[in-house]
Amino acid sequence: MADSTQETLLEFPCEFPIKAMGISSDNFDALVVEIVRRHVSELPEAAVSSKQSSGGKYTSVTVLIQATSKAQLDAIYQELSSHELVKYVL
Repeated sequence: MADSTQETLLEFPCEFPIKAMGISSDNFDALVVEIVRRHVSELPEAAVSSKQSSGGKYTSVTVLIQATSKAQLDAIYQELSSHELVKYVL
């Protein structure tokens, strides 16, 4: 019987960066932060950074969270990946 602690090499809680990339828009940063906040109780403003691609077409938003479980990370990745404005999640 496999237990859930063997499903990941991470030890929880831990700091974990989540990066989402999508087409640049006025509210892409806010969208990513809103989705992550649904799964993370505390998210200081300093935990969020963003960068535009050299051509300005794409934006990447990195959110450094205090991850508490693999299930939490899976839920964040699932919700971000399923949003139409998010092209990639790392």
